Amino acid sequence: MNRASSWKETLLSLLEDLPPTLCPYISSISIDGTSATTLIIDSTTGEPLCKPFLYNESCPDALPFVTSLAPENHTVCAGSSTLSKLVSWWNSHNSDKGNAILMHQSDWLLWLLHGKLGVSDYNNALKVGYDPETESYPSWLVSQPFSYLLPTVKPPGTPIESIKEDMRKQFGFPKDCVVCTGTTDSIAAFLAAGATLPGKAVTSLGSTLAIKLLSTSRIEDSRFGVYSHRLDDKWLVGGASNTGGAVLRQIFTDDQLELLSQQINPLVASTLDYYPLPAYGERFPIADPNMQPRLHPRPENDVHYLHGILESIARIEAKAFGLLKELGATEVEEVYTAGGGAKNEAWRKIRERVLGIPVRRAEHTEAAYGAALLALKGACQ
Repeated sequence: MNRASSWKETLLSLLEDLPPTLCPYISSISIDGTSATTLIIDSTTGEPLCKPFLYNESCPDALPFVTSLAPENHTVCAGSSTLSKLVSWWNSHNSDKGNAILMHQSDWLLWLLHGKLGVSDYNNALKVGYDPETESYPSWLVSQPFSYLLPTVKPPGTPIESIKEDMRKQFGFPKDCVVCTGTTDSIAAFLAAGATLPGKAVTSLGSTLAIKLLSTSRIEDSRFGVYSHRLDDKWLVGGASNTGGAVLRQIFTDDQLELLSQQINPLVASTLDYYPLPAYGERFPIADPNMQPRLHPRPENDVHYLHGILESIARIEAKAFGLLKELGATEVEEVYTAGGGAKNEAWRKIRERVLGIPVRRAEHTEAAYGAALLALKGACQ
């Protein structure tokens, strides 16, 4: 419950930090949030009915039912899918169901601004079972008793409503400022990077490692945690591994990461073989909720240790792109890097060597820039 409160407080804090001279010119707002971070909300108050389900939280208790319900290898057939979280909540709560509604992290934060409950976008709604190709929920999902919790779905960047009057007055926004549907953090990072041709990919190195490859083919295979997001007439194929910045911060401080990275020779391969995870469980390119982190043996030299971890994460990234090709996606030709890890030049060179293709830092590396582009799209509608 405290997590939801902290997200709300952070949003309001960010809005308060906007220069007052700019607020009257803000025409639209959108927000990106972590994929599959799920809230069950009281539709009368807008308050959470339980603690939020985080993106990497698995609900194995719900998986047998979900896999029996959905088509084989569907995106929802994973313990960490939004649908698994919804089913787990539904089965464990006997009361307070009548007024419940499902919302994703960015849906709920946007609701705080526009006041219209139950609106999502087709990127966030993918992992609850929404089909972006037919632009509808499938019949096998609509027929379930909990289907009334599912939100209305619109394309990302669609105007929902003008900003609430109390919010408008509090922050000095204009009366015609509109709040638009959002997207997931990795989709926003892809939009920010500006990759527009099939074969171009964006790896977002944040707390996790999220991969998105622009493809002419739609690929879905829950065995490997692979799914496709719609992007106009093409498909963003990929998935998100639990490896990434979160595990690095468990071991090193930001200052240590910067100092040690400067001492790594990225042109020399590390002989250390790890599978860095912040806790047990992996989603992509291996879907195994019981997978254990592998971070040993640890050498005495921290430069060698960090080198081994960064190289191991690069190998996971290479395995992910290789898997996408095997499954029929457009072959990757170039990778743009977004997120906090994009600043690490040694890591970029390691990844370029391991992947064997150009790896560049995206001109715009923050997912928030992609959300702003969606807001611009909404302002022009």
